[in-house]
Amino acid sequence: MKFSISREALLRPLSLVAGVVERRQTLPVLSNVLIEVQDTQLALTGTDLEVELIGRIEPGQVDEPGSATVPARKLMDICKSLPEQAEISFALEEGRAILRSGRSRFTLSTLPVAEFPNIEDSQASQELTLPRGTLKQLIDATSFAMAQQDVRYYLNGMLLELGHNLVRTVATDGHRLAMCTRSAEVNVEPTQKLIVPRKGILELVRLLDGSDEPVELTLGSNHIRAHTGSFTFTSKLVDGKFPDYERVIPRGGDKVFIADRAELRQVLSRTSILSNEKYRGVRLNLEAGNLRVLANNPEQEEAEENVAIDYDGNALEIGFNVGYLIDVLNALDEDRMQMTLSDSNSSAIMEEPGGGDALYVVMPMRL
Repeated sequence: MKFSISREALLRPLSLVAGVVERRQTLPVLSNVLIEVQDTQLALTGTDLEVELIGRIEPGQVDEPGSATVPARKLMDICKSLPEQAEISFALEEGRAILRSGRSRFTLSTLPVAEFPNIEDSQASQELTLPRGTLKQLIDATSFAMAQQDVRYYLNGMLLELGHNLVRTVATDGHRLAMCTRSAEVNVEPTQKLIVPRKGILELVRLLDGSDEPVELTLGSNHIRAHTGSFTFTSKLVDGKFPDYERVIPRGGDKVFIADRAELRQVLSRTSILSNEKYRGVRLNLEAGNLRVLANNPEQEEAEENVAIDYDGNALEIGFNVGYLIDVLNALDEDRMQMTLSDSNSSAIMEEPGGGDALYVVMPMRL
C-alpha cells in the first residue's frame, strides 16, 4: 500500500472518523482506524461496535492499493501538527505504516486488517431521503434532553419517528422531555419508531449542516444507516420500548405567560449562581405582569430577580431545576417564549408563542 494526499484533504474525514473511536477499548484494534486505498478512492473507517463511520476522499496519487489499520488518535495528532498544505506520503513497510512529509518521518504500528470488525449488513426494510438541514434541526432541538447513563437504557438515546409526511424526534431523561416535529416528503407505512443511541446521535449530527442537500437513511431491523456526501454512518439501534411520550405531555394548563427569551435566560443564569449546587432549584412566583425568580442555598445566600411578562391570571409559585429551564431556552430560537402551567405539582410546557415545531415538558421540583 502506497499513496500520497494533502494534509487538509485527510484531516476533515479523519477527525470525524476518529471521533467514533473510543480511547479505552476492550479490543486493541478498535482504537485503530481502517485505511483502504483503491485506484481513485481512500476510505477511512472507525467503529466502537455500536457506531461505525466511513469517510471517503480522493488521494492525490495511488502507487499501490491496499489496506491497513493504524492508531486513530496518533495519526490524527500527527496530521494536525504538520504545517498547512503539507503533502503526506503513506506506505506500508514490513508490517508498519511509514508517514513522510517534508523532512518528517513517522513510523506507526499496525494491527491485522482481518481483526477489524464491521457492523454486519442487516436486511434494510425501508429507504428514504431527508434534507440535511431538517434532520439537523430535529436533533439540535431535542438532543440535550437525552439521558446519559440511565439504567433505563432506552432513555440513553433518541426516538426517531418516521411516518406519512412526518419526521419526529423525542428525547427524555425522566425529568424533562423534548419533542420536535417537522413535515417532510417521506412516506413510511406503517409508522417506524427507532431508538438511536446517544453516541450515534452525537456523531450523526456532526455530519449534518443546515443545507437542503440530501441525507439518505436506510432503516434496518436493528441498524440505521445514513449516507451524506462522502460519509456513510451506521449505528445499532437500542432494543427497547420508548415511553409513551403523548401521555407525558400535560393537557389543560390554564396559566399561560409569554416572556422575552433572552432576558429570562439571563435572569435564570444569574439566579442559579446562588441556587443549591446539588439540586439547582429556583422558585418562580407568577403574578400579573411579573415573574419573580428566587434562589437560595444552605449558606443562607439568596438571589431575587423580576421579569416583565405578558400575563394576567392567578398567582402561582412553582419550583424547577434551573438547568432544565436554561437548556430549553437555549434550544428555542424565537425571541419570545411561552410557558403553560396548571399548578405547583404539575409539569410545565415551554414552546414558541402559539406553539411551533418543538415542545418541551419540564417536571417541577419540591423546594
